Amino acid sequence: MRPTILNPLFADVTSLHGIGPRMAALITKLAGPRVVDVLFTPPHDVIDRSNRPAVMAAPLGALVTLEVTVDKHHPSPTRKRPYRVVCSDETGYVTLIFFHAKPDYLLRALPEGARRIISGKMEEYDGGRQITHPDHIVAPENAPSFPLFEPVYPLTSGLPASVMRKAAQDALTRLPSLPEWQDPAFLRKMAFPSWNAAITNIHTPNSTNDISRDSTARRRLAFDELLANQLALSLVRQKQKKIAGRSFNPPVELRANSLSSLPFKLTDGQLQALNEIDADMKSPERMMRLIQGDVGSGKTIVAFLAMLNAIKCGAQCAFLAPTEILAQQHFDTIRPLAENIGVNVEILTGRDKGAVRRIKLDQLASGSLNIIIGTHALIQQDIHFNDLGLVVIDEQHRFGVEQRAALTKKGNAADLIAMTATPIPRTLALTLYGDMDASYIRDKPPGRMPIKTSATPINRIDEVINAVKRTLLEGNQVYWVCPLVEESELTDLTAASQRYAQLKSTFSDRVGLIHGRMTSDEKSRTMNLFYSGKLAVLVATSVIEVGVNAPNATAIIIEHAERFGLAQLHQLRGRVGRGKKPASCVLLYKGPLGDTARARLEILRETEDGFEIAEEDLRLRGAGEALGAAQSGFPSMRFADYHYDSELISAARDDASIIVGKDPELNSDRGKALKVLLYLFSRDSAVRLLRAG
Repeated sequence: MRPTILNPLFADVTSLHGIGPRMAALITKLAGPRVVDVLFTPPHDVIDRSNRPAVMAAPLGALVTLEVTVDKHHPSPTRKRPYRVVCSDETGYVTLIFFHAKPDYLLRALPEGARRIISGKMEEYDGGRQITHPDHIVAPENAPSFPLFEPVYPLTSGLPASVMRKAAQDALTRLPSLPEWQDPAFLRKMAFPSWNAAITNIHTPNSTNDISRDSTARRRLAFDELLANQLALSLVRQKQKKIAGRSFNPPVELRANSLSSLPFKLTDGQLQALNEIDADMKSPERMMRLIQGDVGSGKTIVAFLAMLNAIKCGAQCAFLAPTEILAQQHFDTIRPLAENIGVNVEILTGRDKGAVRRIKLDQLASGSLNIIIGTHALIQQDIHFNDLGLVVIDEQHRFGVEQRAALTKKGNAADLIAMTATPIPRTLALTLYGDMDASYIRDKPPGRMPIKTSATPINRIDEVINAVKRTLLEGNQVYWVCPLVEESELTDLTAASQRYAQLKSTFSDRVGLIHGRMTSDEKSRTMNLFYSGKLAVLVATSVIEVGVNAPNATAIIIEHAERFGLAQLHQLRGRVGRGKKPASCVLLYKGPLGDTARARLEILRETEDGFEIAEEDLRLRGAGEALGAAQSGFPSMRFADYHYDSELISAARDDASIIVGKDPELNSDRGKALKVLLYLFSRDSAVRLLRAG
């Protein structure tokens, strides 16, 4: 149960003053359905109304606050003309302009002869000074209620700024007196205010400095958020370590025999990852390991060698991939290696039906099948293993927590290896995968060719097509990537289908098209034609981002590269350079480029290091963009910034580790306060784990 002290904050937004169903729906869309969601939506700017010049001294174009006398009303003779109110002070006149005015309201708000404080943007028109639709009009006696500084909140269509502002101010009145969950010595060292003071300061700023990332209020809230996340991960990790795993201790000579059977030598990075996996699998605790490796770093081979550990101890292995293309590539890589040493491997996808599917399921259930590689089809309820000991999940961020759990539960405390070809900055890895140990494969297999990357404006596309002709004459193949499937009225991006038609007129039937709307059979048929060399040019959307491996493809053209993310561009570029010939990547862009887009393309030209690129992607675009905003399990942060607050992330991780080490059940006074923190930031699942023992 959520602590009752938090009930006022978890009330529906309709409990806030003036928020009816229509406005509640808009606030829910923007922030969330509860009062705490409004408080967790910090302002991004501050309007400063403290500038109080005389009328004639007020700078044009500036936001000013004036104290004036109302001289004369000039109602509009027609609705097309504005209602004008002439005001003055001792230095001159200013006219207040109102379109579609309500005369009764204006006569009450601005009675002739009265003094009023007005605030708005000073403009000049026809030689005179004017303010159109002043933001505020108050009598001098009500000056204390006049906001000199106004927070500016993010908005959604139909939600007025004033409504969001009033909602936040009313939400502040609901703040309960919460227990302090931070270590007193740490608070003093960082000069952090209390949580209540910090959240109040954020929503009642006196300058933009008060809402900046450097303000003590913002840093306090960021650390609270990060600590809640790290503590939840630490509690999950502790719970997992309590689950008795299996000790896979294969014959000593297995690894040497396995390595000698490979047609190539492993890199130092692969060997280091294998050593870490071997130690995990021998331990009686359940393995939870993340393997990070750049495009083409050889993660699949590492996973295969790890699977042999389990197989030689009598267990089975499952290899889960997000797409049929990727599952098929893993199968094609692993099958010849497995067959050479007498290991049975099969592939299972949604295309398997009837008798073919039944045979594979029977082999799994009987234990005669050692490795099954597949897509989401592996998660279905009728899939039963004889003894599932190891689960490997590739591009694991594409699967939800429930899907990963559904597969591992098909075994008895099965070990887990999660792999990603999208290098993740350290700060993100700590936050997203803090419950896992991590291995890094930073080097590439010997013989990998460098990829020459260039950026070319799209108006030079004819030159690029001529370069494609030369590439094909040399017997090589080309990818041509477009951001859309079909032409759209809403955007000027070139569609894959449109580019396919143009290139087909040049290269005839040697051009193929692949995109996400095609059926699995259509995609497989097209890819097989490309792999066999019957197609020389493959026009595609980003569906080829992972899992496509054609060693004879030596060039990739990425159209409208400025619209792709940096990590995605790096993934796409990794489709070439897989053979023994030099490779190239052409980034076609439409100018003029913004600063971020220019920096993105420049980084790709300078380096092929995926980890360096990931760090830059995080810096340029933020965490949600760098990993994909909708990633399952990815914690969205309201106050913390993954790039800017890297120091706080490390401190939160260290603190969480100490807390769980000293007080694993959170029974101390600080532990009880930390439970409030977990609920406050909706990390309740960690508390439920505690209760479950």
